[in-house]
Amino acid sequence: MTTANKITIGRIMMIPFFVLMALYYGRSVAHGHPQEWMRFTAIAIFVIAAASDGIDGYIARRYHQMSKLGTILDPIADKGLLLAGIITLSVGNWQYEFPLWFPVLVIARDIALITGVLAVYLINGDARVRPSWLGKTATVAQMIALGCAMLFSGAEAKARIAGHEVAFLDLPVFVAGFFTLVSGLLYVRDGIRQLHSKGHGEPQPRSKLL
Repeated sequence: MTTANKITIGRIMMIPFFVLMALYYGRSVAHGHPQEWMRFTAIAIFVIAAASDGIDGYIARRYHQMSKLGTILDPIADKGLLLAGIITLSVGNWQYEFPLWFPVLVIARDIALITGVLAVYLINGDARVRPSWLGKTATVAQMIALGCAMLFSGAEAKARIAGHEVAFLDLPVFVAGFFTLVSGLLYVRDGIRQLHSKGHGEPQPRSKLL
């Protein structure tokens, strides 16, 4: 097994420890006695896991360790970490909770992406998921939003945008939500194009349908 894949597996193994610390911190907040060491432990685990994403990618490219296993494990590690963090902060009684639409949007996009890939594969016999800069930007933006929510949980700072007061911690969430939505729509468009390339989007003669 390559070094890059070992780092990716290590990132996956960090997820339950991150969730555990985040949930325990949320419980301490609910009891009125926030245990800050739990919050900072959760943040540290998240930062190390997020940083390892860039490290394993660099090692894979620099030392020619690209592998089929890595292409499968890497997105699983990324999505697992992000979804675990977003869902945990949404239900874990942290001092900052994501707006309801944000976890719904992130989860819906990932479900749509997985379902779309399976549908294209079953219909076309092949499916290609092309990483895009918008998709990568959405991932980075989600990590930043999650990191800010944990690091500055409880912050009261607000900004005035277009005459409306917006909480400071909502700003990175809005940015992440925008890129998540746009990248999801582009993935859908790419899937439709793959179906059309094999003629599945065109009307079929009745004899072929029977």
